[in-house]
Amino acid sequence: MIQIRKKIAEYCEQQSPFAAEIEVDESYFGARRVKGVRGRGARGKTIVFGIFQRNRKVYTEIVPDCKSKTLRAIIRGKVSVESIIHTDTWRGYSGLVDIGYQKHYRVKHGINEFVNGKSHINGIESFWAFAKTRLSKFRGLNKNTFYLHLKETEFRFNHRNDRNILNKLILKIIKENPLN
Repeated sequence: MIQIRKKIAEYCEQQSPFAAEIEVDESYFGARRVKGVRGRGARGKTIVFGIFQRNRKVYTEIVPDCKSKTLRAIIRGKVSVESIIHTDTWRGYSGLVDIGYQKHYRVKHGINEFVNGKSHINGIESFWAFAKTRLSKFRGLNKNTFYLHLKETEFRFNHRNDRNILNKLILKIIKENPLN
C-alpha cells in the first residue's frame, strides 16, 4: 500500500499551476487540543498549507511554519499571477500584491466574517474538514507516513466525482511495479 500512496503523491505533486479564483489557507493536524495550548502555538501539530482552485482541485504541502516567506514561495510556485486570491487575515498572506498578485481579497474570521460578497475560503475549509474526518479513522498516523496519507486524501478529494480513476491508477501502478 505504501507503493501505491507514493505513486499517488507523485501524481498530486505534478498538478499545477492553479489559475482563476484561488483560496489559500493553512491547517494544523495532530492530537486534540491540550488544555491551555491553543491556536498556532499548539505543540506537536503538523502544519499543512493548502491551495484550492474553486470548483476544481486542491493542492497541499506540509510546511515548517506559516511565515510570509514560506507561504509566498509556495503560492508563487503554484498559482498564476493573474489569479484572484482569497485568504483570511493571517499576516502570512500580507504582501501578495507586492509580489504581483493584484487581486487579493480577505475575509475577517476574527470578527465572524466568513463571506464578503464573492470573497470566502469555504472551499479550502471544506477540504480541511474532509481531510480531518478521513484521517481521523486511522486513530493517529506515523509522522513518516502522514505526507502519503495527506496526498491520498488530496487525490480522493480532487477525483471525488470520478470513482473509477482510483481503481485505474492502482491497476496502472501495480502493472508498472508488481507486488512481490
